[in-house]
Amino acid sequence: MSVVFYWHPMSSATPVACALAELGVAHDRVRIDIRNGEQRTPEYLAINPNGKVPCLVVDGTPIFEGLAIHLWLGDRFGVARGLWPAADTPERLQALSWCAWAYVTYAAMINRLMLATREGPLRDSTQAAAAGQGAAELLGLLEDRLGSQPWMLGGDYSLVDLVVAQVVGYGTYVGAGVDAYPAVAAWLAQVQARPAMQGEV
Repeated sequence: MSVVFYWHPMSSATPVACALAELGVAHDRVRIDIRNGEQRTPEYLAINPNGKVPCLVVDGTPIFEGLAIHLWLGDRFGVARGLWPAADTPERLQALSWCAWAYVTYAAMINRLMLATREGPLRDSTQAAAAGQGAAELLGLLEDRLGSQPWMLGGDYSLVDLVVAQVVGYGTYVGAGVDAYPAVAAWLAQVQARPAMQGEV
């Protein structure tokens, strides 16, 4: 199988880079310089019409959107490595739910928080307070789950932990801190300390 990973360091491609490392997936990397607009060249748009990173090309076929890539990686490589639940199990349903929760529900809230707090036309203290409260409520849900078990799916680390932690970790940089959530904070530190999370990602 040929896997080509289009990425840029310290970007939205970082979670996929970490997943590839965690799963030990052999791949080639093509760096797309998003600072210079390389993601909008005709050559790259022919691969990823979104004009963003990350993107994988698997045996000649592109797959884009970070969540889609994670779910494919989990299904294709994670089950055999014990890092993703098998199909038709309760754990698989939970994995899909929490990955979507992170990339859709929680990410939307922290993006709203970021836009309302940074300098610019969308800066708004009322919106920032509402988004901060929304993020706090969502972190409360995560605290409840991790307060009763060490990892997202129970007793063992999985790719779900990596996916959710990447979004939660990003949230801490835009104002959604986790200090008030001891179980979340301890879990996040453990995920971030894994070897796959280190290096040039």
